[in-house]
Amino acid sequence: MSTQPTAAGMPDELHRRLGVSDAVLIGLGSMIGAGVFAALAPAAQAAGSGLLIGLALAAVVAYCNATSSARLAARYPASGGTYVYGRERLGDFWGYLAGWGFVVGKTASCAAMALTVGAYVWPGQAHAVAVAAVVALTAVNYTGVQKSALLTRAIVSVVLAVLAAVVVAALTSSASEVARLDVGDDATFGGVLQAAGLLFFAFAGYARIATLGEEVRDPQRTIPRAVPIALGITLVVYAFVALAVLTVLGPDELAKAAAPLSDAARAAGAGWLVPVVRVGAAVAALGSLLALILGVSRTTLAMARDRHLPHALAAVHPKFKVPHRAEVAVGAVVAVAAAFGDVRGAIGFSSFGVLAYYAVANASAWTLTPEEGRPARLIPLVGLTGCMVLAFALPLSPVISGAAVLAAGAAWYGFRRLAAARG
Repeated sequence: MSTQPTAAGMPDELHRRLGVSDAVLIGLGSMIGAGVFAALAPAAQAAGSGLLIGLALAAVVAYCNATSSARLAARYPASGGTYVYGRERLGDFWGYLAGWGFVVGKTASCAAMALTVGAYVWPGQAHAVAVAAVVALTAVNYTGVQKSALLTRAIVSVVLAVLAAVVVAALTSSASEVARLDVGDDATFGGVLQAAGLLFFAFAGYARIATLGEEVRDPQRTIPRAVPIALGITLVVYAFVALAVLTVLGPDELAKAAAPLSDAARAAGAGWLVPVVRVGAAVAALGSLLALILGVSRTTLAMARDRHLPHALAAVHPKFKVPHRAEVAVGAVVAVAAAFGDVRGAIGFSSFGVLAYYAVANASAWTLTPEEGRPARLIPLVGLTGCMVLAFALPLSPVISGAAVLAAGAAWYGFRRLAAARG
C-alpha cells in the first residue's frame, strides 16, 4: 500500500492556482446552489415536523465525511478525490468503485442542476436552456480553473444576498409563528433518516475542494482549512433558511411547495421578492453546475490516467492547464442527459452514489496513522455508518438503480481484470 502523495512526479500535472478563499467559494457554490432551492420540500415531505432534526443529522454525517476527506486530501493532493484515497489506502478496486460512483452519480447531479436552471429561466423550454447552460459552463471551465473560481465568487455573492433577503422577510413577517417549529407525531424515525439522506445531497459540495487537490496551493494547509469553513458557512445558511421557511409555511405547506422559497416570500407578504428568488435560484443552480463539472472532469482525469476510462481523457491542455478532453466529454454526456432526463430521478440517483463515495472515503481515513494526520477514530466510524444508513433510507427506486449501477461498475472492473490476466 502506497503512502506517498501520488501527484509527485506525475506527467501533465495541473497548475496550483487556488488559495483558501477560492477553494471555500468553490465548495460554497457547489453546496448552496444544490440544496436550498431543491431539497427542502422533499425533505419536509419525508420528515414532516422533524425536518430540522434531519438537517442536523445530515450535517453530522457531512462533518465526518468532510473531516475524513480533508485529512486524505492533504495527504494525497492529486486530482480524483476519493478515487485516489480508496486506491492508495484500500486497494485498486475500492478506489475504482468510488470513482465510478462519483462520476456516474455526479453526472446525474449535473443534469439535475442544468434542468433546474431551465425550469427557473424558461419553464416552457427547460431542456433547451439546460443544454445551453451546460455548453456555456463547459466553455468557462475549459479556459482555466481561475476563471471558474472568479465566476463562482460572483454567483455565491448573489445567492447569499437573495437568501438573506428571504430570511429577513420571513422572520420579520407577521405570518411567522415559532410554534410551527414544534416536532409532532408526524416525525417518524424512518422519515427523518430519509430526509437526512435527501438533505445530504445539498451538503456534498465540499468534495469539490478535494477533487481539485492538484490545483490548490499548499494543499496540506489549504484543504483542511477550506473544507470545514465551507461546510460551516453552508450549515449556518441552511439552518437560517429552514427556520425562516418553516415559521411562515409550516411543515405541511413546505412539503407541498413546488418553489418553497418563493412561496415563503409570498406568505410573508413580500411578493416583490418572488422574481428575485427565481433569479437567485437560477444563479445558484448555475453555480452548482459549474463546480460539479469541475469535480467530475477531475475524477475522470484521474481514472483515465489509470486507464479505468479511455486514456485519451487524461490529456491536460498545454495553455490552459485543465483536463480539456475530460471536460468536453463530461459536458457532452451531461448535455444529452439534460436534453432528455428529469430532475427528481437524477437527484435520487445521485444521492445514493454520493453516499457510497463517502463511505469509501471514511473507510480510507480509518487506515491513516497518527503520523499521517488520522482524525479521531470516531469520525470515520460515524461517517461510514451514517453513509450506509442514509443511503438505504432513501426511496426504494434510487436505492435499486444506484445499487445496480455500482454492481455494473464492479462487474466491468472484474471483467477487465480477468481479460488482462488471460492476456
